[in-house]
Amino acid sequence: MEIADLTMEVILFLFFVAFAAGFIDTLAGGGGLLTLPALILSGLPPLTALGTNKLQGAMGTATATFVMLKTGKVIWHKVKYLMLSAFIGSLAGTIAVQFINTKALNFVIPAVLLLIALYFLFAPQPHEGVSTPRISNSLYRKTVVPFIGLYDGVFGPGAGSFFAVAGVSLRGQGLIDATAIAKTLNFSTNIASFIVFLIAGKIVWLIGIVMMIGQFAGAWAGSLCLFRINPKYLRVIVVVMCLCMLAKYAYTMGWFEF
Repeated sequence: MEIADLTMEVILFLFFVAFAAGFIDTLAGGGGLLTLPALILSGLPPLTALGTNKLQGAMGTATATFVMLKTGKVIWHKVKYLMLSAFIGSLAGTIAVQFINTKALNFVIPAVLLLIALYFLFAPQPHEGVSTPRISNSLYRKTVVPFIGLYDGVFGPGAGSFFAVAGVSLRGQGLIDATAIAKTLNFSTNIASFIVFLIAGKIVWLIGIVMMIGQFAGAWAGSLCLFRINPKYLRVIVVVMCLCMLAKYAYTMGWFEF
């Protein structure tokens, strides 16, 4: 897409999409559901859309991560190795996506999104206190975290929700604590993916910078709301975002055609 093809309407549209995505992504993940389709609709090729999406998405997760660490909601020494694992997984996934057909993901992602929505609909309300983890921190760091990072590197939307679900279901974290930690891991995966796309030259900087500003504002607002929102409402947001992503994939795959 040429810079000259951009109109003020398109730029403003992408800015407000990024603001909404930054806010939603900070609360429940899935902001890429909004930004990636918006970038593709603006005329960018798929890989360039993915790369530009990582540029603007990194700002949102960086803002959220800064707020979480500054306010002490997330402790650095407890997440630094998790962030490293997420970084490595995303790095591998982003390198791989340069050589594979991303349409193959259309058969895997809907099933995962449906499982997440069902989990949050029917699982018992997680307590904000400490519960018994189902797997050790070491196993979680070496398997689950890099696997989600791999997915984020290959495609991305929903990775924040996946990290949050894993924290709740596997590590016994409260939903809000899991969501806060997920922001730091998502920041790590975004940075790793951005580095690869930058080297590959798959970024449109004007669009990315405009959307970064929107992401910054949206993520800051979302971070301030995160610890004031009722966990029950946060569960609803997670379910809605997962179902919306599932609907988007179903539409893309032509399930609604008759």
